[in-house]
Amino acid sequence: MAYNNSSYSKEYKTTKPHLDELIHVKKSFDVMEKPLVIAGRQACYYFIDGFCKDEVMEKVMEYLFKLTPDDMPSSPEEFMNRHMPYGETNLIGNDKDFLQSFLSGVPILFIDGYNMLIASDFRTYPARSVDEPEKDKVMRGSRDGFVETVVFNTALIRRRIRNPELVMEIHSVGKSSKTDVVVSYIDGRVDKKVLKQVNDRIAAIDVDSLTMNQESFIECFYPHRWYNPYPKFKFSERPDTAAACILEGNVVILVDNSPNAIIVPTSIFDIVEDADDYYFPPITGTYLRLSRFIINLAALLLSPTFLLLMNNPSFIPAGLEFIMIKDPINIPIIIQLLLLEFAIDGMRLASLNTPNMLSTPLSVVAGIVLGDFTVSSGWFNSEIMLYMAFVAVANYTQVNFELGYALKFMRIITLVATQWFGLFGYIGGIVLAAVGIIFNKTFDGKSYLYPLIPFNGRGLLRRFFRVSLPKSEKQ
Repeated sequence: MAYNNSSYSKEYKTTKPHLDELIHVKKSFDVMEKPLVIAGRQACYYFIDGFCKDEVMEKVMEYLFKLTPDDMPSSPEEFMNRHMPYGETNLIGNDKDFLQSFLSGVPILFIDGYNMLIASDFRTYPARSVDEPEKDKVMRGSRDGFVETVVFNTALIRRRIRNPELVMEIHSVGKSSKTDVVVSYIDGRVDKKVLKQVNDRIAAIDVDSLTMNQESFIECFYPHRWYNPYPKFKFSERPDTAAACILEGNVVILVDNSPNAIIVPTSIFDIVEDADDYYFPPITGTYLRLSRFIINLAALLLSPTFLLLMNNPSFIPAGLEFIMIKDPINIPIIIQLLLLEFAIDGMRLASLNTPNMLSTPLSVVAGIVLGDFTVSSGWFNSEIMLYMAFVAVANYTQVNFELGYALKFMRIITLVATQWFGLFGYIGGIVLAAVGIIFNKTFDGKSYLYPLIPFNGRGLLRRFFRVSLPKSEKQ
């Protein structure tokens, strides 16, 4: 059906059939029409079942039914200003705007004699409560989190930043999905070049639908080389983290139907930061931050270093001979390490699909089977199980999934290179991991290692050692 891009006819018998056909009133059970008479004129309310606040619509219609013919002005603008008691109203004059508003859940009123439709935004969305995110938990601090409704997410940020310069720009992405994408920033602090890049890239997205929410958006927004696994963006489900990044001059992108905020631009130091670093005193926050850096580095190097030492016993320093495997080795060490790498991911995937009431007992059973029976059966050696258990736990010390898997991929490559090429393979794997970070770029093309490259001593120290919050906020 051809869209009508001009003003609608004032005739009820002409405009109503057109709108009915446009939104398939007779075919879709949840597309509702409510014919009514307002001050002697025929009218019709269009709305989607489940998106409408019944109590608000009841009060609006109660008011409209009390109007008399003398109350009806000649123009829809005057009618909206005088007789629409709900605050969020606007006029619609063509099919494109009508579909955009209606399919977003906005109830729309058409009255005979007016060539414009009246949209009253008293919609509501099905949504879960703003509970603390499962993955983004903190030991102390706020317990609310983003949800799948973008309006709720913007409200959570507004609650924390009561600054008139806080801007929430909305875009529509996807020919079919028309997904709402919100760009949030503080006008006086954001880098205008970065903001322009963000808006230009969003405007250039040509896709039918954002099927997988923020992941579909990211792959359209900033396509990058697949062979560098290090993340380009920081994701967070915490409104306090997003608000802090906005105050620092970053841009936060919110995609409707996704509980994740996308923060740009971000370096590797931004990605490994955690909210707990700031919810504790400076000395405790610094300890937590340094511990996370060290544990992530150990998770990358522990198993390749162990494999190198087992293949070259002469490399073992004096006093550390006890790390040698005592029991017979039935399966090559490299095979054991790779099998356990995949087994850890298998258990993680299984836990996602396990009902909550069964997750704890099944985890205990899996731990016993893998931890005891596999060692006693001869498949794995206890020393290897110990080191891989540390690696598995260490992956959960930082929030970013993408960074965790990037380190995992680099660890596997280093393992294989160490097995094939010995010490040179071990060094080559570490160099490859470092090169992947060094040659990665942030969204705006700057160094992924800033403030290390280019060097900023004061900024680098602040990445490792947390200063007091009043001093930090003054800067």
